[in-house]
Amino acid sequence: MQPVADAVGAEVVSAAQVRPGDIELTWEGELVGGFRPASLDGALDRMIVAVERELGRPAGDLDREQKQEFVRRLDELGAFTLRRSVEDVAEVLGVSRFTVYNYLNALQQGRGPA
Repeated sequence: MQPVADAVGAEVVSAAQVRPGDIELTWEGELVGGFRPASLDGALDRMIVAVERELGRPAGDLDREQKQEFVRRLDELGAFTLRRSVEDVAEVLGVSRFTVYNYLNALQQGRGPA
Protein backbone atom coordinates (compact mmCIF):
# COMPACT_ATOMS: atom_id res chain seq x y z
CA MET A 1 0.00 0.00 0.00
CA GLN A 2 2.85 2.37 0.73
CA PRO A 3 3.92 2.83 -2.93
CA VAL A 4 0.35 3.84 -3.81
CA ALA A 5 0.19 6.25 -0.89
CA ASP A 6 3.54 7.76 -1.86
CA ALA A 7 2.44 8.20 -5.47
CA VAL A 8 -0.63 10.21 -4.48
CA GLY A 9 0.97 11.98 -1.54
CA ALA A 10 -1.17 10.20 1.04
CA GLU A 11 -0.25 8.70 4.38
CA VAL A 12 -1.07 5.13 5.40
CA VAL A 13 -2.62 5.01 8.89
CA SER A 14 -3.59 2.12 11.15
CA ALA A 15 -7.23 1.21 11.78
CA ALA A 16 -7.03 2.92 15.20
CA GLN A 17 -5.82 6.15 13.56
CA VAL A 18 -8.53 6.41 10.88
CA ARG A 19 -10.52 9.63 11.23
CA PRO A 20 -13.25 11.37 9.23
CA GLY A 21 -11.90 12.39 5.83
CA ASP A 22 -9.58 9.39 5.57
CA ILE A 23 -10.18 6.71 2.96
CA GLU A 24 -10.98 3.53 4.84
CA LEU A 25 -9.25 0.31 3.83
CA THR A 26 -11.20 -2.82 4.57
CA TRP A 27 -10.32 -6.48 4.16
CA GLU A 28 -13.09 -9.08 4.27
CA GLY A 29 -15.42 -6.52 5.83
CA GLU A 30 -13.02 -5.44 8.60
CA LEU A 31 -11.36 -2.03 8.85
CA VAL A 32 -7.61 -2.62 8.59
CA GLY A 33 -6.29 0.90 8.02
CA GLY A 34 -6.70 3.95 5.90
CA PHE A 35 -5.23 6.46 3.51
CA ARG A 36 -5.02 10.00 4.80
CA PRO A 37 -5.09 12.33 1.78
CA ALA A 38 -2.30 14.86 1.66
CA SER A 39 -2.96 18.49 2.35
CA LEU A 40 -2.43 20.94 -0.46
CA ASP A 41 0.89 21.89 1.09
CA GLY A 42 3.46 20.57 -1.33
CA ALA A 43 0.83 19.42 -3.85
CA LEU A 44 2.42 21.30 -6.75
CA ASP A 45 5.85 19.89 -5.90
CA ARG A 46 4.40 16.36 -5.90
CA MET A 47 2.76 16.98 -9.29
CA ILE A 48 5.99 18.35 -10.75
CA VAL A 49 7.94 15.31 -9.54
CA ALA A 50 5.28 12.97 -10.97
CA VAL A 51 5.37 14.63 -14.41
CA GLU A 52 9.16 14.70 -14.43
CA ARG A 53 9.07 10.96 -13.67
CA GLU A 54 6.60 10.39 -16.54
CA LEU A 55 8.75 12.36 -18.98
CA GLY A 56 11.96 10.76 -17.73
CA ARG A 57 13.95 13.94 -17.09
CA PRO A 58 14.06 17.08 -14.94
CA ALA A 59 11.83 19.92 -16.07
CA GLY A 60 14.77 22.25 -16.62
CA ASP A 61 16.29 19.82 -19.16
CA LEU A 62 13.23 19.71 -21.44
CA ASP A 63 13.13 21.23 -24.91
CA ARG A 64 10.32 23.61 -25.93
CA GLU A 65 7.92 20.91 -27.12
CA GLN A 66 8.52 18.83 -23.99
CA LYS A 67 7.93 21.91 -21.80
CA GLN A 68 4.57 22.37 -23.51
CA GLU A 69 3.77 18.71 -22.76
CA PHE A 70 4.90 19.24 -19.16
CA VAL A 71 2.47 22.17 -18.80
CA ARG A 72 -0.31 20.14 -20.46
CA ARG A 73 0.14 17.28 -18.01
CA LEU A 74 0.24 19.62 -15.01
CA ASP A 75 -2.92 21.29 -16.29
CA GLU A 76 -4.65 17.89 -16.51
CA LEU A 77 -3.67 17.27 -12.87
CA GLY A 78 -5.24 20.59 -11.85
CA ALA A 79 -1.94 22.20 -10.92
CA PHE A 80 -2.92 25.61 -12.19
CA THR A 81 -5.81 25.91 -9.77
CA LEU A 82 -3.22 26.34 -7.01
CA ARG A 83 -2.06 29.78 -5.97
CA ARG A 84 1.27 30.91 -7.50
CA SER A 85 1.49 27.76 -9.60
CA VAL A 86 2.22 29.56 -12.86
CA GLU A 87 5.13 31.40 -11.27
CA ASP A 88 6.48 28.24 -9.64
CA VAL A 89 6.18 26.17 -12.83
CA ALA A 90 7.86 28.93 -14.86
CA GLU A 91 10.78 28.89 -12.44
CA VAL A 92 11.11 25.09 -12.60
CA LEU A 93 11.01 25.16 -16.41
CA GLY A 94 13.39 28.12 -16.69
CA VAL A 95 10.88 30.20 -18.67
CA SER A 96 8.83 33.31 -17.98
CA ARG A 97 5.31 33.37 -16.53
CA PHE A 98 4.24 34.80 -19.88
CA THR A 99 5.53 31.65 -21.62
CA VAL A 100 3.57 29.37 -19.26
CA TYR A 101 0.44 31.47 -19.85
CA ASN A 102 1.01 31.17 -23.61
CA TYR A 103 1.25 27.38 -23.30
CA LEU A 104 -1.98 27.33 -21.26
CA ASN A 105 -3.77 29.61 -23.74
CA ALA A 106 -2.70 27.34 -26.62
CA LEU A 107 -4.13 24.36 -24.71
CA GLN A 108 -7.44 26.13 -24.18
CA GLN A 109 -7.69 27.13 -27.84
CA GLY A 110 -6.95 23.54 -28.87
CA ARG A 111 -9.81 22.29 -26.70
CA GLY A 112 -12.39 24.45 -28.46
CA PRO A 113 -15.13 26.39 -26.73
CA ALA A 114 -15.78 25.50 -23.12
